Amino acid sequence: MDIKQDQRIVLTLDAGGTNLVFGAMQGGREVLEPITRPTRGDDLHACLGNILEGFQTARTSLGQAPAAISFAFPGPADYRNGIIGDLNNLSGFRGGVALGPMLEDCFGIPAYINNDGDLFTYGEAIDGLLPEVNRALEQAGSPRRYRNLVGATLGTGFGGGLVHDGRLYRGDNGAAAEIWCMRNKLDPECTAEEGVSIRAVQRTYARLAGIPFASAPEPRIIHRIARGEAQGSREAALEAFRRLGEVAGDTLADVCALADGLVVVGGGLAGAADLILPALVAEMGGTIRSATGGVFPRMEVQAFNLDDPGERARFLAGAACRVAVPGSGRMVDYDPMKRIGVGVTRLGTSRATSVGAYAFALEALG
Repeated sequence: MDIKQDQRIVLTLDAGGTNLVFGAMQGGREVLEPITRPTRGDDLHACLGNILEGFQTARTSLGQAPAAISFAFPGPADYRNGIIGDLNNLSGFRGGVALGPMLEDCFGIPAYINNDGDLFTYGEAIDGLLPEVNRALEQAGSPRRYRNLVGATLGTGFGGGLVHDGRLYRGDNGAAAEIWCMRNKLDPECTAEEGVSIRAVQRTYARLAGIPFASAPEPRIIHRIARGEAQGSREAALEAFRRLGEVAGDTLADVCALADGLVVVGGGLAGAADLILPALVAEMGGTIRSATGGVFPRMEVQAFNLDDPGERARFLAGAACRVAVPGSGRMVDYDPMKRIGVGVTRLGTSRATSVGAYAFALEALG
């Protein structure tokens, strides 16, 4: 999909727990200064009023009529039908709120709502990590190309998305790639999210540093402590991010056993990718045992850290060779190295999500 050549305008929304930020995209770029309204998530009437007023202001500010509305909104939700369920962080949403149909009635254009992890991954597949890697492979003279992308967002929660063969994969219930609820390797009775989130970094740091959880600094400060740029327990800070990477890597190894594609990492914690990705990729490249004691690679494919120059070079080079066709003098190309790459977001999480929302709307419109 070449979104940069499409002149249709799509209204977008970045829905946070505190603020609603409205915008518009055309040709894959923002064409409107952000319009901010308070979320008021505890008051359904006020929240819906601010959503309507924000989109109305955005539409009035444009020079031409928008073709659709498309944005991410927290779940659980029936995304296909635009109905929002009971939200944890927006307590006013209870009993099923038909947000999509309400917007369609008010503005007379299609309204598409999706999960933020899905749209983030779709944006990176359209204009981020996926095309960047394929361009690099072409420049390196490799015939290998990728069409599948697994997305993981590390922040308040542990979100995910999956693009299969260039298309967003949502599942029959709109619940595909909900990786947050997979099992936590380091605490098997808990979800993976309890090991891959802001609170997980703070919890581990507090425990290892010997301080109360309430006194744990924000992850960005823990990141600075780990890099020796702020005071605190450097060992505890390094271990907090290493453990997060281990749990995330264990989860993504399971996902990639089914998806077999590149992995892109985003979210608020992606700024600490220099401390997370090494442990994450190492876990994906670890081993697993059989009942008889045999040791095997954790995955059938090798995982490479695309943000490490040495690993990126090995990923791009592969192991290409030529082999003879039995019974003839012909030679054919063969690359026995099955491999995937893991890299941090190329667009930034917010922009990738907006690009994903825009592309999804264009695809749905036809």
